Amino acid sequence: MIDLVARQIQILRAIIEEFIETGMPVGSEKIDKKFNIGVSPATIRNEMVYLTKQGYLIKSHISAGRVPTALAMRLYINELVKEKELSVADEVGVKEKIWRYRHQMEDLLYETSRVLAEKSHALGIAMNAEGRLFHSGYANLLQMPEFYDINLTRQVLRMIEEEQLMDQIFDSNRSENAVKVVFGQELGNRDLDQISIMFVELPGSNCRFGVLGSTRFDYSYVLPIMKYFKGLIESMEE
Repeated sequence: MIDLVARQIQILRAIIEEFIETGMPVGSEKIDKKFNIGVSPATIRNEMVYLTKQGYLIKSHISAGRVPTALAMRLYINELVKEKELSVADEVGVKEKIWRYRHQMEDLLYETSRVLAEKSHALGIAMNAEGRLFHSGYANLLQMPEFYDINLTRQVLRMIEEEQLMDQIFDSNRSENAVKVVFGQELGNRDLDQISIMFVELPGSNCRFGVLGSTRFDYSYVLPIMKYFKGLIESMEE
């Protein structure tokens, strides 16, 4: 449940979307100039202080701005994001690339990880029922400023090599959502604070697939594309 009033939600959404776009801490001046909130900069500042106290924002160590926490991002994904409608080209393109592998699960999972990497501009990952991990798109990580941090990149590469650890990360989110999200802030390793993992589970097969990247995914696009993958692969099993 959202425990915020409409104005606080409006400000929080603006901060999250500005952060996703720029990767920079967001100040009240930016919100006032760019978004039509309809209140004074002083009121925006006061609301940002309140949102910080409630755990939705944290102060940046590099500026006076704020950045959204995992709590804020989860609220955004679950209740605030406006998902885009996929184009026919997106749907047809995905189906053409993975349909041929519908009778070969391991090939299907690898191709799914490859196409997801292409669509999300992040690291595509998939795991079969035996715990074997498939991945594709490492070069995409180096296009994200967060991964210029060698400690972050080292930790992610190490994590991807440990299939048991990835299995535990997948198991850590037991929500009923079609697309599940695990934020680095929830993993107990500060070097991973700036990452998130989005994945889906295939009922009955114990297979998972998803994407790993910064917390600044284009959720409005990646969420529906992953839902489309899920529905498509499930239809192959019928």
